Amino acid sequence: QVQLVESGGGLVQPGGSLRLSCAASGSISDIYSMGWYRQTPGKQRELIAIIISDSSSNYADSVKGRFTISRDKDKNTAYLQMNSLKPEDTAVYYCNVMIGVWRRQYWGQGTQVTVSS
Repeated sequence: QVQLVESGGGLVQPGGSLRLSCAASGSISDIYSMGWYRQTPGKQRELIAIIISDSSSNYADSVKGRFTISRDKDKNTAYLQMNSLKPEDTAVYYCNVMIGVWRRQYWGQGTQVTVSS
């Protein structure tokens, strides 16, 4: 079993920054990727950033240049540094991990990010 614990969400003013963390524990010996998704009411969950085991990363166009994903392999933790936040970044952010050759997926509980003045 795999557990993901997210932290770092909150309320921030437009233009501000937040850093999300996702700590993985349990049966995590073969992590293929760690990523961040976000979801707003009535919309599908969307992938915004992902980092693969070879350390390559990809971003949604909406966050490219503003968000940075990183991973500490020793701590089994992924981070999402979010800068220049906009009101449209307001959402629940979910951590996602894919493990093993079958790329089994696990999800965090979600953390609310609200960008508002």
